[in-house]
Amino acid sequence: MLDAIRWDTDLIRRYDLAGPRYTSYPTAVQFNSQVGTFDLFHALRDSRKALRPLSLYVHVPFCANICYYCACNKVITKDRGRAQPYLQRLEQEIQLIACHLEPAQKVEQLHFGGGTPTFLSHDELRQLMAHLRKHFNLLDDDSGDYGIEIDPREADWSTMGLLRELGFNRVSIGLQDLDPAVQRAVNRLQSLEETRAVIDAARTLQFRSINIDLIYGLPKQTPENFARTVEEVISLQPDRLSVFNYAHLPERFMPQRRIDSHELPSPAQKLDMLQRTIEQLTAAGYRYIGMDHFALPDDELAIAQEEQTLQRNFQGYTTHGHCDLIGLGVSAISQIGDLYCQNNSDLNQYQNTLAAAQLATSRGLVCNADDRLRRAVIQQLICNFSLEFAEIEQAFNIDFQGYFGALWPQLQGMANDGLITLERERIEVLPAGRLLVRSVCMVFDAYLEQQNRQRFSRVI
Repeated sequence: MLDAIRWDTDLIRRYDLAGPRYTSYPTAVQFNSQVGTFDLFHALRDSRKALRPLSLYVHVPFCANICYYCACNKVITKDRGRAQPYLQRLEQEIQLIACHLEPAQKVEQLHFGGGTPTFLSHDELRQLMAHLRKHFNLLDDDSGDYGIEIDPREADWSTMGLLRELGFNRVSIGLQDLDPAVQRAVNRLQSLEETRAVIDAARTLQFRSINIDLIYGLPKQTPENFARTVEEVISLQPDRLSVFNYAHLPERFMPQRRIDSHELPSPAQKLDMLQRTIEQLTAAGYRYIGMDHFALPDDELAIAQEEQTLQRNFQGYTTHGHCDLIGLGVSAISQIGDLYCQNNSDLNQYQNTLAAAQLATSRGLVCNADDRLRRAVIQQLICNFSLEFAEIEQAFNIDFQGYFGALWPQLQGMANDGLITLERERIEVLPAGRLLVRSVCMVFDAYLEQQNRQRFSRVI
């Protein structure tokens, strides 16, 4: 079975390294300022000519309250009026991008992230969606995957009704932990009742999918109290779960400096939390998709993995990797063909650039032939836990073992350790290696040795 995982503490301790999450290859660390709006226009023209379907990501950076663990690009403010100038520039960006695309290009996937997208008022959400529909070919038959991130403290039944009316059919709910002591330690007080109310609304309004985010490794967490959170979450029966490892990097993320590092669980406790969580979710019928993600067997992600059509991009695991991804808003990342590009991450600079009628593209990367090859290898491993050499050889006109000959000793070592099987024609990630698939992918990363590993979270 694809979802089989074997817990091997010794292997985990040896291969639990810091490394990328591979929402892209090359990763965003490789982006540089040599890529700008000219490259973006060129990529948009190619997308238009090929009539490729689209995936839109819209970043709404505002939050009313700060969560100390958060590493997202956000703006903490109680002033709801700050949204209107941002929306004005965001709508300008939508218009500038859309005029380089073909109206026939359907938007198969839409995702609002943040921050807290429901920081926006109902009128502002209506305004933004109307603008998107005016300039992009959004589907009206509910067949698209249109999702939004929800903070239950910022949403009620009327909010959920509005979102459904606007065309959203998926919700991702931030929960993290239900223990009040943990919530106080990270400044996110959120009751089970608030969360359940939003989920009940989503089910009544026939949202297609509900995802819940949890984080293990937060201050004051113990294996026992986190297991209780997981038990409560299972009772809510989400279609998908994301169980993230908290990476404490206070030198990079200022809010994390408010966390008392002495209250963080030990590495052994974190491993215990993860092991128990996997056991609980597996017993409840969830399948391990990979990279912290679990889904029920009838979920589209689980089905795609069974059919080996699962893909991964900046929105995580997806069934829409064939789409060109257009990122809109401050810090948003686009992936259009072989181009990656990112908007300015500073809110004022983003708004000022668009005020001057210029796109806010600040950095990026154009993949070369080696990047495309390694991207395909990593994508296969991280999505399917297997790699057929013949498929890569045919697609890229190479001899796989010849091209990657220098990596063979490392791969053989992983095979000897029981992470993978290494055969003449394929690699298979074994049940004991699936939690460590990032470590297997890292072998194929040509940039990793040049990078500061402290920029990345650990595998587990």
